[in-house]
Amino acid sequence: MSASDSALPEELWRRIVEIGIESSNFNYKDLCCLSITCTLLNRLSSDDSFWSSLFSADFPQYQHPSSSSSVFNKSLYKIRYEKVREQKLLAHRRAVLRIQSEINEHSKRIGEMELRSAEEKEKIKNSVAELLNMRKIRQAKVALNVWQPEIVRGKQRQTVEQCNVPIDDRIHAIEMELKLCKQQIQGLEMALRVEKKRMQRAREKLASVEYHPVREFNLTVSPIDEHDMRRKRFKNIK
Repeated sequence: MSASDSALPEELWRRIVEIGIESSNFNYKDLCCLSITCTLLNRLSSDDSFWSSLFSADFPQYQHPSSSSSVFNKSLYKIRYEKVREQKLLAHRRAVLRIQSEINEHSKRIGEMELRSAEEKEKIKNSVAELLNMRKIRQAKVALNVWQPEIVRGKQRQTVEQCNVPIDDRIHAIEMELKLCKQQIQGLEMALRVEKKRMQRAREKLASVEYHPVREFNLTVSPIDEHDMRRKRFKNIK
């Protein structure tokens, strides 16, 4: 049954709409939907006072035009709505670009960490090979002090003579280098896990932002991001 066919007078329907708007339970979408239900509600939904109230509720930051004009209809509301919607879309684009930039930065850091980790692992590989060689040379040096067949002793003497550095000192240095490389790799792996988690959160944030293209977006960077940016700038200055 439409409002035109009901027993309720027009004044009561008007009051119902007024209460809905005043209580903020009734928005412009509801008013537009009413306009296509029946002739009575179509006429009521075009009432200037309703659209004026909605304008004040939805756009309190803008100058109310009713002070300079006695006519206020949904066309004026639509003009302001389209402007605000465009502002939201621009804010959305900026938010998307900002998050994409964060993801690219995370990806860059991850690539750098993975490269450094690969370099440290290559250092370990080379150091292990050198350490094994140094230990063989030390064994050969010790073997020269005991009796062995001449052919073996000759090979061992040749191996020892080819080494121009103090064997024990070099072995100690390599062992320290291996220890440092392992610590570096451990620190890089921890930093990689943290950076990957940050990138995953940024990707989830981007997916959420892209799913709501006209929601309200904060045009400023979050306090945490600002703190990180200041810290980076200070680090670069040093």
